Amino acid sequence: MIKREHRLRYIIREGFKDIFYIWKEEFRNVFKDTGAIVFFFVVPLVYPVLYSFIYNNETVRNSKMVVVDHSDSFLSREFIRKVDGTADVQVVGVMGDMEAAKRMLDEKKAYAILYFPGDFSKKLNRGEQATISLYTDMSALLFYKAFLTVTTEVSLEMAKELATRNNPASTNKLQDITVDPIPYQNIGLFNSQTGFASFLVPAILILVIQQTLILGIGLLGGTAREKNRFHTLVPMSRYFHGTFRIVLGKGLTYLMMYAIICIWVFAIVPRLFGLPQVGSPLDVLLFLLPYLFACIFFSMTLSGIMTTRESPIMVMVFTSVILVFISGVSWPKESIPLFWRIIGEVFPSTAGIQGFVRINTDAATLYEVRREYHTLWVQTGLYFITTCLVYRCQIRQSEKRMLVEYETLKERRAAK
Repeated sequence: MIKREHRLRYIIREGFKDIFYIWKEEFRNVFKDTGAIVFFFVVPLVYPVLYSFIYNNETVRNSKMVVVDHSDSFLSREFIRKVDGTADVQVVGVMGDMEAAKRMLDEKKAYAILYFPGDFSKKLNRGEQATISLYTDMSALLFYKAFLTVTTEVSLEMAKELATRNNPASTNKLQDITVDPIPYQNIGLFNSQTGFASFLVPAILILVIQQTLILGIGLLGGTAREKNRFHTLVPMSRYFHGTFRIVLGKGLTYLMMYAIICIWVFAIVPRLFGLPQVGSPLDVLLFLLPYLFACIFFSMTLSGIMTTRESPIMVMVFTSVILVFISGVSWPKESIPLFWRIIGEVFPSTAGIQGFVRINTDAATLYEVRREYHTLWVQTGLYFITTCLVYRCQIRQSEKRMLVEYETLKERRAAK
């Protein structure tokens, strides 16, 4: 008769042995599968570099504009000269009519038309309000931003100059107060260049972690179903009969791999491309921990419904763009319909993107993103439970099918 304490010690020892065996076996499965190597290593290593390299210029420079100047006056030419002198816009031609300018837009030789009516200079000299028109090609929003910003700033600057010339004051100070009573200055606190990479790439980095885990774990799950005897996630082995042992063993494999990958994605790549990193490294680390756990268990739960190797690719293609939009980065979260906000709460990437961007780019503390932080821990707990349920069902399916096979074989022997 084995004493109770010896029996408990034996169960714990055997449990750790099984976890170690499953961990080792899962590592072997990863490195035996070319597709898993691509999704777990190649994609997380290459994608952050690719996205950072594409958007590394941050802002669009020398956006091409064509001008239609029916005024042909000193003031219109001065306006054109100031616009062309900025870094963001390049005037590629001055046309006599709109049709010629439209042809340049159709041929992609320019992306905007700046139109001066014939009475532009006359109205300004009479002290009346003059109007100019800006027509832009909306196929590229960054071009539109450059054109609108530059023409607005030049028009405000020329308006101040005209006001100074037409209404001289006794002193320079009084002149400044009259012309510019409320000085305006635009300062980007956490994105000084107002660049595309600084606000988009950190969100993409977070999403890459989740999507590659879904792809890799789903691929391994589909492979297991195709190769295992009873087409389940769990092979027929004495080491794979404990639910917690399977979940912890496999989860430890993915956690160890992605702990290294996260160093590359969140520490090395941003430094290589000069992306903003103003948050506390400790806060970033503490925030990424539940995010990794949530993504791993979420992916393991999804692997329970992926019956083929191709299934995770379909999930990734269908969800990636949607998840970027409902994360609240490209569009304000408050303006997203309630239905899509609820859908977004299902995915760890939503809370992960919101919290990580605020810590990494806006210098928020962990306390200031406590809602997202707590959400990730709640998701970790829920998806750990669903993962255990998935593997428990897989174990029972294997046992039932083995029992059916045994009974069938027994009947065949009895019939002989």
